[in-house]
This record gives sequence, C-alpha cells and structure tokens, in this order.
Amino acid sequence: MANIHTPIPNLKLNDGNSIPMIGYGTGTAWYKSGDESKVDQACIDATKMSIGMGFYHQDGAEVYKTETELGTAIKQASVPREKLFVTTKVISNISDIPAALKTSLKKLQLDYVDLYLIHSPFFSDKKEEHQAKWKQMEELQGQGLAKSIGVSNYLPEHLDWILDGCTVTPAINQIEFHPYLQHVDLLKYHKEKGIATQAYGPLSAVTKGAGGPADDILNKLAKKYAVNPAEISLRWCIDQDIVPITTSSKEQRLSDYLRAMTFKLNPAEIKQINEAGSKKHLRGFWTHKFDENDKR
Repeated sequence: MANIHTPIPNLKLNDGNSIPMIGYGTGTAWYKSGDESKVDQACIDATKMSIGMGFYHQDGAEVYKTETELGTAIKQASVPREKLFVTTKVISNISDIPAALKTSLKKLQLDYVDLYLIHSPFFSDKKEEHQAKWKQMEELQGQGLAKSIGVSNYLPEHLDWILDGCTVTPAINQIEFHPYLQHVDLLKYHKEKGIATQAYGPLSAVTKGAGGPADDILNKLAKKYAVNPAEISLRWCIDQDIVPITTSSKEQRLSDYLRAMTFKLNPAEIKQINEAGSKKHLRGFWTHKFDENDKR
C-alpha cells in the first residue's frame, strides 16, 4: 500500500481552537465490557497505526475503558503533542468531574486534553444540576486541563439549560449522525448557537442500514468518485461541516477513509443523500432512551 500523506482539513470552533475534520474512535469496536485493567494490545496497535497514518484526532472516553490504551499508543507513536487533538468524555464519574478528568489524564499520560465532553445528558433531568456540572467544565478549561469543552448526545432542551447562564458556550455536541438519523432540528439549533457538530456512527447507513433507500445514491456517487460508500458517507458529513468519528483495525480501511479528503460532494449530491436517507429511520445507540420512532 502506497504511503500517501493526505492532509486533513480543520474546522474552527467557537472558542478559536481548531479540530481536525475526521477522528479515530477508541470506543465502539474497542469498548471493554470487562476488566479495565486488562490491557488490550490490539487496541494499542491499531490506535498507534492510525496516528502514524495521520489520524491525529483521537476520540476516547472514560466509559470505553480504553484511555490507558490510547495513552500508550500516543506515547509510542512519538508524534509531537501539539500536533494531536485528543478528546475524552465523562459520564461514569459525573459526580466529580474535576477528579474524573484528573484520572483520565493520568491514564492518557497527558497534561491536558484538547476536548472534554459530558458524554450524555441523561444523568439528570434537573436544569440546576446540568448548570452546576457545566460550571465545573468551565473551571477545568480555565485551569488549562481542557482546551475546549462540549457535550455529547444533548438535545436542544438540554443545551438550553446550559446556555441559560453559562460563561462558555459548548464548542461541540457529539451525536449519532448518518443519513438515517439526520437530526434536522438539532443541526439547525447548533448553527444558530455556534455549536459545532461531531458525528459518531457516520457509516451506519452502510454498515447497519445496508439494503436501505440510501444505497442507490451512495453506490452511484461511490462509482463517480472512484471510492466506496463509506467514504461517501464520511464526505457527506465533512461537506456539511460535521466532524465524523470512525474506526478500524485494518490499515487498508483507514487508508480508504482518508480518500474522503480528496474530493467534494456538490450541494445537489448532498441533497440527494439527505432525501434518500429521510425515508428510513435508524438509531444504533442510546436506544433505551428514545422511542423507536423518535428522530430527535
């Protein structure tokens, strides 16, 4: 396989920092259901490989139980810290966010993270608790332990609670996003408030939703641009200023994903994917929190 360096563009955030427009995820495929102390060498190797290929944006979370592996991979990859963009998230230890971040930093072997997220809003249905947690996030940013702060899986009503009285607007909301879960109203809200969108599960229309109404247009565009439907899915995100997070243990597949940086979809093609995708609803995560027909 040719070792071709494919530059990854950045997206400017509302706090002045920039985020690479594709990230490598250490959840989903690498999530540990068992003992966190049992080191997953395969996760270390794949993550290190991804960094070597230019995936400097690395996405982790305490609940994945792979922060130790991510930290080891970063150390072994020997890439200057300032080139990396490292994300982690808090939910298991939401009761004490400052202590949670310090624990995460120790596992990551880092002095700071580039992005720290509250992993979900479902820890409380009280506005005051959300505001108190966000204040802790602001304090950690003020201490330089997190360059940017944001949330994940938040809906407009949860964001409203934070925005009512916050000093720092969340930089990002990371959500499940793909042609079969387009969050039209939420994305409109993000744009109005200056909050960037990150997408996890961006390949779901290809992987979990194969045989659906978006297949034809994804295959047609894949043929046109000499890529595969997965790269079309990634580019569809990027061309809407949405940052996709994806993963693989296979070098060839990661190399393929980088091809999404080599072309652009035009507005008509994006619209075609949107229209085809709107004919099916599919949610792969947090299904215990949403009714099966809830498209929020």
